[in-house]
Amino acid sequence: MTSTDTDFAGSIPEFYDTYLVPLIFDEYAVDLADRVAAIAPRSVLEIAAGSGVVPRALAGRLHEDTRYVVTDLNQPMLDHAARRQEPGHAIEWRQADALDLPFAENSFEVVICQYGVMFFPDKAKGHTEAARVLTRGGTYIFSVWDRIESNELAAAVTDAAARVFPDDPPRFLARTPHGYFDHDAIRADLARAGFSDISIDTVEKTSTAPSPRHAAIAYCQGTPLRTEIEARDRDLLEHVTDVATAEVERRHGSGTVSAGIRAHVVTAIK
Repeated sequence: MTSTDTDFAGSIPEFYDTYLVPLIFDEYAVDLADRVAAIAPRSVLEIAAGSGVVPRALAGRLHEDTRYVVTDLNQPMLDHAARRQEPGHAIEWRQADALDLPFAENSFEVVICQYGVMFFPDKAKGHTEAARVLTRGGTYIFSVWDRIESNELAAAVTDAAARVFPDDPPRFLARTPHGYFDHDAIRADLARAGFSDISIDTVEKTSTAPSPRHAAIAYCQGTPLRTEIEARDRDLLEHVTDVATAEVERRHGSGTVSAGIRAHVVTAIK
């Protein structure tokens, strides 16, 4: 992971929420909300909440007295999430580093993280922090993407960007969002953090976009891939988006685009 992989600033949060969230995150957020609601916890901590897709799916399903704290390292993303949240269940919004959580031990019955663990510089340390703030018998649930080859739109965009920059291909998507998929590595990191009851569910869904360009914009301009592209040539962002659009269309057709996505949902009990 590079220093720019967690750079969700500028216009990225808006593009991320408008294009990427409905493309790949919404259905998985509902899946995670279902899992948490089934536990009926009285305290929930969300780590790396991004633009707030999980709070929008989960908050209304929690008991009215449940404490729900939503955190992210990136303040612009957290601000965006708070603005998007509908009135209702009270949420505590906190800027927080997943590797150094500002909460006491045994503070939460459930800790969740949807597609944030991959961004932790030290995965085992992040899991250790989750274990520290969990109550005994508490549940830690997090989602990670499978390898990029199993996520067809991300693969198409990555290949397109590599054609524009063959000598220095932007590899953000493969390196970070799709870089923490090995079950053995995940189990080993969780074991080092003190978890022993671990299960991993592989969940396949279909990613649908209204057009190939929607998918291209989502990845090229709604993620730190944009930062990588602009670092190579700031004037080529639109060109890379055009090339990615053409590649998505070549693989998945014009008009409404449907493609496979695959993730792992990990549950660990303290």
